[in-house]
Amino acid sequence: MPCPALPDGFDFTDPDLYHQRVPLPELAALRGTAPVWWNAQRHNIAGFGDDGYWVVTRHQDVKEVSTRPETFSSNLNTAIIRFNESMTRDQIDVQKLIMLNMDPPEHTRVRQIVQRGFTPRAIRALEDALRERARRIVARATRAGSGDFVTDIAVELPLQAIAELIGIPQEDRARIFDWSNKMIGYDDPELAITEEIGRDSALELISYSMNLAAARKECPAKDIVSALVAAEDEGNLGTDEFGFFVLLLAVAGNETTRNAITHGMHALLAHPEQWELYKSERPRTAADEIVRWATPVVSFQRTATHDTVLGGQEVKRGQRVGIFYSSANNDPEVFDAPERFDITRDPNPHLGFGGGGPHFCLGANLARLEIDLIFNAIADSSPGIRLVGEPRRLRSAWLNGVKELRVTYT
Repeated sequence: MPCPALPDGFDFTDPDLYHQRVPLPELAALRGTAPVWWNAQRHNIAGFGDDGYWVVTRHQDVKEVSTRPETFSSNLNTAIIRFNESMTRDQIDVQKLIMLNMDPPEHTRVRQIVQRGFTPRAIRALEDALRERARRIVARATRAGSGDFVTDIAVELPLQAIAELIGIPQEDRARIFDWSNKMIGYDDPELAITEEIGRDSALELISYSMNLAAARKECPAKDIVSALVAAEDEGNLGTDEFGFFVLLLAVAGNETTRNAITHGMHALLAHPEQWELYKSERPRTAADEIVRWATPVVSFQRTATHDTVLGGQEVKRGQRVGIFYSSANNDPEVFDAPERFDITRDPNPHLGFGGGGPHFCLGANLARLEIDLIFNAIADSSPGIRLVGEPRRLRSAWLNGVKELRVTYT
């Protein structure tokens, strides 16, 4: 198989790269020439004490890695594909307490508990409240006339949904937003957030959540916190486990959905025929196409537990394997004209919520609901929304993030 024509030193987890763009052309080159490709790195640049990782680009191979946790572990090196050289092993190992970084059977135990808050019934129970919140959010932004779509609209509904879901007082949502921003913003110098600030923010969020859990154990309420920590006959989360669960929600349920909404708005306005179609027909397929197009998490990683073969390539025990959702979601073997933004695309087997297996996104249906509600509200209250400038991107090794998107609402 021929080698892909990539520049020397090219790294698919370089945060400077994602500050400018997602490397879709380079990922496409790998799919066609070396779908499982060794990306060499300077020793320990990612914080794992190694010299690189495998880049997995095809839809079928990303799914295979995702559904074989016994071979491809989330726990050994966590799911985050790049930290940096100052990261210690102890700091990495602490993150194994987050469900994202667990393997079965421990992951199975924790997920069986927390999924009680994400049943179809639980999500349906939120719908009316979130619909009203979406309308208020958009109405307030519309009255202002213009602004930053990210902070005016995209951040608000995911934050309010999390607060509604687990019983965090709405007045505390700004603190959750601030903590989550600091946890994922350490790669972006403009944000002036050091790794120490990021770690401190994570500790503050965990402490806040643990205190909330302790209070509910003492005095249960009719909220998901009580269901997760105070249940006696169905198993429950320990106070510390609940703290790490909220930490996961703050990123998985906030950062990802807000970036999907932001990229979705940009895509709709950059493809005005799609915005006109949305306003007139409101297709339920739009949410999944927005997630496919945005793919807020570019990549996660797994670590091989033993020697194996993936996509015809030998992978050695202990080697890291990067699963690139952005590439899988643009695989022409799976998607007709993947470069086309099409809100009526159906079927749409995208991997924006993960590749299946134990780590498939617990909140996928909630994210779809939030996206549907917010764009319906925008179409109703601000149908003439227009772009003022191009998105200002987050510098990150694994998130397809947007810091700012200037618009006029009327």
